[in-house]
Amino acid sequence: MSTSSLALNQRALKLCRTLVAEADALQITPHVLSGGTTVLDLSRASQSAGILLARVCLADLAQFELLPRTPWPLVEVTTAYPLAACLASQYAGWEIKSPSQSSTRGVQSPGSMADGQRTGSTGEHFFAMGSGPMRAAAAREPLYENLGYQEQPLACVGVLETDQLPSDGICHEIAAACGIRPSALTLLIAPTNSTAGTLQVVARSVETVLHKLHELGFELTRITHGTGTAPLPPVASESLSAMGRTNDAILYGGQVSLTVRGDDASLKQLGPQLPSSASAAFGRPFAEILASNDHNFYQVDPLLFSAAQITFQNQDTGNTFEFGTPHHELLQQSFGDDPPR
Repeated sequence: MSTSSLALNQRALKLCRTLVAEADALQITPHVLSGGTTVLDLSRASQSAGILLARVCLADLAQFELLPRTPWPLVEVTTAYPLAACLASQYAGWEIKSPSQSSTRGVQSPGSMADGQRTGSTGEHFFAMGSGPMRAAAAREPLYENLGYQEQPLACVGVLETDQLPSDGICHEIAAACGIRPSALTLLIAPTNSTAGTLQVVARSVETVLHKLHELGFELTRITHGTGTAPLPPVASESLSAMGRTNDAILYGGQVSLTVRGDDASLKQLGPQLPSSASAAFGRPFAEILASNDHNFYQVDPLLFSAAQITFQNQDTGNTFEFGTPHHELLQQSFGDDPPR
């Protein structure tokens, strides 16, 4: 990945101006906190807003389409900047929580998310997974050393997967980590069990495969282009079901094609380890897998997190290699017969 700045935060900020200007039409609720941070609440936002949210996560370095299909629409992402768009920006690698919370890694108890209470305004019991280009400014994750990328922007944009409004204290901590003033920070929030939140999570098919490749030690700079599709499930009524359906969309329905350079031998050797089916945990709806791991996301086998099918297209040799296959019966079991709302 080039060390020259692609201005990820600047690109995302342009989209945020559209979100603010069209807030009423997109059913977005804007807030400006006392510290000056702009918070855009997409909890009840439209599908159009969800598409813009996904584009913000990707720093607008990808083409995004919602393709009409039966029984479920397909979310398609195509990018000529896979490392910048998907790993430096879109990957939800930043855990954000209030200082009063334990440092133990794990998923949030679904209580406040399910009942819709906004406890984040007090700064207590706040938890969110942070994504978006603000991560490239903070560069808190070891991943950025591998990417050789960091930004020093004047303003930052982040996306929080939560239904809680962050407090001024939380926003101050995020801004400080990014090296900016709180007034130069824009945060977009959406829970997974919302139209916008479901869509932006399902748009992570390429990102999920790239992250697994990183974990398996693949040289990421060999990847020059990525395209991925995953089915859009019905929006679940509560957070754990939504987490299950959005994960299943990629685990059992995601199809990702990566254009790469280099030798074929390494692709043939690594390929069988790459699909979600390489994990011993594969074969049940994700909600069941999560329950069997005490609802702790980080106890789930990390090898599970990938798309159902991955294709390598080697532009140096002209050869194509395909691994894995979609599992529609598991999608049906997870999604049910209800159309997306």
